[in-house]
Amino acid sequence: MKIKGLVHFVYAIYLVSVLLGIQGPVHGRLLSLKKPDPENAAATARWLVSQNSWGVLNTISSELGGAPFGNVVSFSDGEPGKGRGIPYFYLTTLDPTARNARKDQRASLTISEHPIGTCGKTDPENPTCAKITLTGKLKLADKDSKETEFAKNALFSKHPEMKDWPKNHNFEFFKLDIENIFLIDWFGGPKPLTVDQYLHTQTTEFAFILGFLIEL
Repeated sequence: MKIKGLVHFVYAIYLVSVLLGIQGPVHGRLLSLKKPDPENAAATARWLVSQNSWGVLNTISSELGGAPFGNVVSFSDGEPGKGRGIPYFYLTTLDPTARNARKDQRASLTISEHPIGTCGKTDPENPTCAKITLTGKLKLADKDSKETEFAKNALFSKHPEMKDWPKNHNFEFFKLDIENIFLIDWFGGPKPLTVDQYLHTQTTEFAFILGFLIEL
C-alpha cells in the first residue's frame, strides 16, 4: 500500500507539472515554460524575473559625466520556486556598475522574455515577447543579516560558479529597491502595475502544486 501510495503521489506531481508546463530545476531555476495570461500583469512580471538569470543593469556613470551605463549582469530573486521578486546581484567595485551605485543609487534592470525561449521566432522587440524594466535604487544588502543570507542562497543556487569567484575582488551583495515598473507583454502599451501589486501577487507554480497535492 505504501508503494502504491508513493506511485500515486509521484504520478500526481508529474500530471500537474505537465499541465503547468514545469520542466523541473534547470541551471538553478524552476523552469516554467507556461507563460501567464498577458492580462495578469503582476504574474507575468514576476514570472519574467524568476525565470531569467541575467539582464541589463543600468546605472548613472560617475566616469562618463552622468551618462547612462548599461551592463549585462547575473541576478536572482530567490532559490528555485521561492522567488520574492526583488533582484539581488553579486558585484565588485572593480566593475563600473558597483562603483556607480556607490555614488548614485539610481538604477534600472531590463529583462526580456526572449532568453527563456518562449518567444519562438518572434523578434525580441515585438510586444508579444514580454519585457520589463524595474527602476529604483541599487543598494547594498544589509551585511550579516537574514537578507544577506537570502541573497547568497538565491544567487549561488542559480549561479553556482559565483562561489568560486576571487575573494580578493571583494564581491558584495546588492539589491534593487524597486520604485517603478514598466511592463509590456502584449499590444496596447505598458501595463499598469504598482510595486505593491508586483511584490504581493501569488506567483509560483510550485506553491500551486503543493496546494493541489494537499487536496489529494
